[in-house]
Amino acid sequence: MKKIIENASWSIPSLIENKNYKFNKEKILTSLPGKFIDEAIQSISKWETYAPTPLCKLNKLNKELGFREIYYKDEDKRFDLKSFKALGGAFAVNKISDKKGNVTVATATAGNHGRSVAWGAQRLGLKCKIFISEFVSEARAEAMKNLDAEVIRVKGNYDASLRECIKQSEQNNWEIVQDVSWEGYKEVPKLIMAGYTIMIKEIINQIQDNSFTHVFLQAGVGGMAAAMIAGFAKFSNNIPKFIIVEPQNANCVFESIANNKPTTVDIINETIMGGMSCGDVSTVAWDILKDATNYSLTITDDEISTVVAMLAEAKLSNKKIIAGECAVPGIIALIGLFKNKEYLNKLDLNSDSKILLFGCEGLTDAAMYKKLLDDGLKKI
Repeated sequence: MKKIIENASWSIPSLIENKNYKFNKEKILTSLPGKFIDEAIQSISKWETYAPTPLCKLNKLNKELGFREIYYKDEDKRFDLKSFKALGGAFAVNKISDKKGNVTVATATAGNHGRSVAWGAQRLGLKCKIFISEFVSEARAEAMKNLDAEVIRVKGNYDASLRECIKQSEQNNWEIVQDVSWEGYKEVPKLIMAGYTIMIKEIINQIQDNSFTHVFLQAGVGGMAAAMIAGFAKFSNNIPKFIIVEPQNANCVFESIANNKPTTVDIINETIMGGMSCGDVSTVAWDILKDATNYSLTITDDEISTVVAMLAEAKLSNKKIIAGECAVPGIIALIGLFKNKEYLNKLDLNSDSKILLFGCEGLTDAAMYKKLLDDGLKKI
């Protein structure tokens, strides 16, 4: 593994410190109300087949990098949907159905969020409309169709599918269950984010010494990242450094932090990390991220397959771990920082650092996973 770390690029094209950082628990838990978090955890923990997902030690990776400990939250084990997204969309569908009854729900998705919404709708016998871009694989589309959703493919990227979802939902009086917010649409994204926070509750229950120093958080629209920060605000007295990781070609949170305001990014070249290919930060997420993020950085697609294969072959941990393309950015970022002593010192990463990473999806697209694994095995 040492040779792989030394020889591969592990590029971090850009890193920025948030000059406006000011962690305020009360403000965070106003943006994502504590009562939503309590209700989500109470509801989800009672779902049939619910169980906390594993928190794994990446001990073999840590032996090479020399930190105190590296932990990895393995969301491949989340229900049958194999993604943290299972938590949010389905919970929001439950809440909407409780309030409004037999509705038709709709959403735009790159795959995992849509499966959660479709799963939630199927459990309640609701009709479900899913809008996907031309870049979403047919395997992901089929997975949603298998949950009785009608899947509508839209020409263009994720943002185009979202616009079409909003347009048709307004015309047909469908209930939008979207994990991104905009003016006048904020409560449902908050419910979805509240569902995600159960991951932090699980982690704190799983580990006695909750002294994390650094937490790496993937961002698409920013919902998961902001929810994890809110989870720490709600459940932890220890507040670590929060580092946002995004694809170089879809860095809307990075640009928003750089400009100190929500900033749209035009996605010209699609990243492999489809679930993170978003041009606009969610306004609800931004309310938290703008103050509570310490650093933001970007990565390339170059080492995605390498890490997928290293996890599968138990090169990073004693266990074999199945990880999708959006599960590995934290690992790539950490190794990239390790190779850049200036960045390492800037983030105060050293032998006392206790690091938390989120493996936010597992085998959610069999064809994509096989392609990445085959490619990665050639590199390791």
